[in-house]
Amino acid sequence: MRTKMRLLGFRGAAVKPLNEEAAAELGAELLGEALVFGVGGLCLYLEYLRQAGQSRRREEHLEQTLSDLRMGLERLQRDLDELRAQGHAQGGAGHAQGSSGHAPAQAVMAA
Repeated sequence: MRTKMRLLGFRGAAVKPLNEEAAAELGAELLGEALVFGVGGLCLYLEYLRQAGQSRRREEHLEQTLSDLRMGLERLQRDLDELRAQGHAQGGAGHAQGSSGHAPAQAVMAA
């Protein structure tokens, strides 16, 4: 009963001793509420861990996808450089591309 009074904000209030039956009932109620609170807190904590894990896995997946795309882009850039080098090695094909080194869109579409 003293604990309940302290939780309610009554400090130093005189409390009469309870009979055994009332004390047992109050103790059981307090224990039940503590158990429900503990289980609820545990569920919240486990849900937080689950969400954090999902977020971490999603971020890792996005980072992996971005890394794969970067590697693919680098590979395509190397292939493009090789093709340009082959075009220059064959002769006048490189001069038909213009000053920027890129083929005009119509020339690419016609090919």
